[in-house]
Amino acid sequence: MQVRFYATLRAVVGSKTIDVDVPAGARAIDLARAIALRWPALADRLIDDRGGLSRQVHLLIDGRNVRWLPAGSSTRLHTDSTIDVFPPTAGG
Repeated sequence: MQVRFYATLRAVVGSKTIDVDVPAGARAIDLARAIALRWPALADRLIDDRGGLSRQVHLLIDGRNVRWLPAGSSTRLHTDSTIDVFPPTAGG
């Protein structure tokens, strides 16, 4: 599955887009855990201390923030899903 990273997260993974292997029927949290295993420097940003999706990143599936989807981090991924990962931002 292709995952696109933005801003400071690109420097950690070394690319704008990466491929991550997740099994069919994987959930958003499964993808986050797979990324954290491959890039341990992202683990604390992706996974919180309870094993759930951290609030330190915004994980979007098909342009929608996982946090606001009905199933949240348990949202199932599809092979054609567009995945984007953003660091938190602030404006003013």
